[in-house]
Amino acid sequence: MVDKILLLGSGELGKELVISLKRLGQYVVACDSYKGAPAMQVADEYEVFDMLDGEALARVVAKHQPKLVVPEVESIRTEKFYDFEKEGITVVPSAKAANFTMNRKLIRDLAAKELGLRTAKYLYANNLSDFKNAVNEIGFPCVVKPLMSSSGKGQSVLKSQVDIENAWNAAMEGSRGDVKEVIIEAFVDFHTEITLLTVTQKNGATLFCPPIGHRQERGDYQESWQPCAISDEDFKASCEMADKITQALEGAGIWGVEFFIANDGVYFSELSPRPHDTGMVTLAGTQNLSEFELHARAILGLPIHEVTLEKAGVSSVILAMGTSTKTPTFKGVSEALDQANLDIRLFGKPNTRPYRRMGVVLVNGPVDSDVKVLRDTGAKAASKVKVQ
Repeated sequence: MVDKILLLGSGELGKELVISLKRLGQYVVACDSYKGAPAMQVADEYEVFDMLDGEALARVVAKHQPKLVVPEVESIRTEKFYDFEKEGITVVPSAKAANFTMNRKLIRDLAAKELGLRTAKYLYANNLSDFKNAVNEIGFPCVVKPLMSSSGKGQSVLKSQVDIENAWNAAMEGSRGDVKEVIIEAFVDFHTEITLLTVTQKNGATLFCPPIGHRQERGDYQESWQPCAISDEDFKASCEMADKITQALEGAGIWGVEFFIANDGVYFSELSPRPHDTGMVTLAGTQNLSEFELHARAILGLPIHEVTLEKAGVSSVILAMGTSTKTPTFKGVSEALDQANLDIRLFGKPNTRPYRRMGVVLVNGPVDSDVKVLRDTGAKAASKVKVQ
């Protein structure tokens, strides 16, 4: 049966999801705030509008009458999702999940206070005075994030008193939507940061993918690798926490659940109810099904029997360094591809800005490969590709 699916957000993750949904015979309408977004290039139809405009969002839903509404970004008027569910439309994974995970306050309080998951100590502030008091109570170093943001926007690490006002201003500038509040977190002295891709099904068991390690700069991921070596005990603890929180949020789909692995155990960090940017490493063939194929199957109610590790792999991002409204071109692709077991995905974004993710290098090898060697290979290849 062909379902009409409304995709809200049309970046590189949405593009790969559309490809997976099209392979399963679905009809997809891709939406975003600008024309020519990556997912629009492979969808059946597209809509351009401000997804934070609740009335505009409702009009688009009324126009297309989709069976499923699939959010791919944070900047959406998610309160409308409850109305859509009352109309019989399935919101992926659920209106509750979308609303809670779009706001760090809701998801952190659910995790720590209601479910008892272990997290870093945290406080909130919605003005500079309360922010200064909260920072002093948490202590240095600490991490500051807007309650609503993505890809590291507005996030910073405070190391001393002199950083306070700059961190507050950065958080306000990087905040999405109309929520002007921040979370201040104690710094966790972790040795490994992982994404645990978790698949919830309509009529099947919850599945956990092999852990993905990742490295961030400016609060945004730069490379990821799978598998990431952690102890069986830490993996079990991560799975138990991921299972608790995804069941509480309800719905079927893939979730990117992030954890800090420290010497004293596992700390829940945050989660996304959709394919995760660090999960692009699964496009390197590391699993029997990529995160996008898993998400497509799960939201359509198709069975997923198991997730197996097939290869070791790495993703390394290709970044723009300048601003341009012109369609970018790429130099050095041939040189980067001049070796085996390496692929490149260019996202097709129509313009550039500093540090915007424009593509990704994918490297794979046997399951027992030295991941550090694969990471070096990916980084070197990515450095050869220049965004013009």
